[in-house]
Amino acid sequence: MFELEVEATSGSARTGRLALPHGTIETPCFMPVGTQGTVRALSPNDLLAAGASLVLANTYHLHVRPGEDVVAQLGGLHRFMAWDRPLLTDSGGFQVFSLAGFRRVSDDGVEFQSHLDGARRFLTPERAIEIQWTLGADVAMAFDHVVPGVADETTARDALERTLRWLERCGKRHRELVDSRLGGQAVSTNRLTAYPTIRQTLWPILQGGTHLDLRTEGLRRILELGVWSGLAVGGLSVGEPKPAMYEMLAALEPRLPPALPRYLMGVGFPVDLVAAVERGMDLFDCVAPTRNGRNGTAFTPDGPVNIRNAAYREDARPLDETCDCEACTTFSRGYLRHLFQAEELLGLRLLSLHNVRYLIRLAGEMRAAIRDGSFPRWAEEWRRRYLQPELA
Repeated sequence: MFELEVEATSGSARTGRLALPHGTIETPCFMPVGTQGTVRALSPNDLLAAGASLVLANTYHLHVRPGEDVVAQLGGLHRFMAWDRPLLTDSGGFQVFSLAGFRRVSDDGVEFQSHLDGARRFLTPERAIEIQWTLGADVAMAFDHVVPGVADETTARDALERTLRWLERCGKRHRELVDSRLGGQAVSTNRLTAYPTIRQTLWPILQGGTHLDLRTEGLRRILELGVWSGLAVGGLSVGEPKPAMYEMLAALEPRLPPALPRYLMGVGFPVDLVAAVERGMDLFDCVAPTRNGRNGTAFTPDGPVNIRNAAYREDARPLDETCDCEACTTFSRGYLRHLFQAEELLGLRLLSLHNVRYLIRLAGEMRAAIRDGSFPRWAEEWRRRYLQPELA
């Protein structure tokens, strides 16, 4: 349980299987984001049809509404959202970061103002862990301090130090909760592989901005704090130039423990997924596919398509001839454009479904190319086709 079996590699890219309490997922894997216990515009059956195997839910939003106790009373997060496959909950750190002027950070935790009713709330590392334990996700994330990707070294150092202090507290509280579930048996590590009855593991988040020395130090100190079953790379894709993110991932890859699944947080555009897999990342999440879909933009092998474009008014072709989703096998581009022009909700659902399916298919193509050793050539050919509209 909670261990990654790496099955094949191609350069730094790798594919494997990660065993979680609610199922085994294949990596690389894209996680659709179900912020409030739902992937916007999509049902659990839609997610199953798209091939989703792991979904992310948001600790902050579910804590504020309806409250983790309500979720627990209704059977836990899996039953609450009718998803019986693996779930990961983020810590709420990024949402608190995005509140900007509505929060105050200290070593104790974060005081913030609810975006719903303006009420003041205080979130500590311990509370973040308790909330996620109550929700019952397979993977819980440690509470972290996120700063913009372009933060200077002093600011990034401050956030890293605080994140590491918070991680120690998160680990301690999570072990206490596991210990209580085990009836008082002492838990000496965070890995939990020896305890098959435990349904949740805790992963740390590596911060440090675009400063390799901070990232390297942070990684060393994280590994000194416990024996973890996974590792997240946070604080990227938050405003820094894309080349800076790619450079950081390439520099980090040989330093990361090969046995741990590597979760790159908040990344979900196709070009970024391919680049990150090339640099050894395994797991990804982002609202990009559903947000873009609701705005009328679809991912296709030939690059993004804005379905609102008048050129598609009488276009009888499917959105993507290679795709097996409902939008592509049932409807024409002309009809999909009509839905958006008429502001029909079906259009939002269909393009969101297509984009999620596209990224899941993309991950599957990468797994196959890694297994047969063709990944470098595959990535070059994929990039040439996907970016051709931009290069023309």
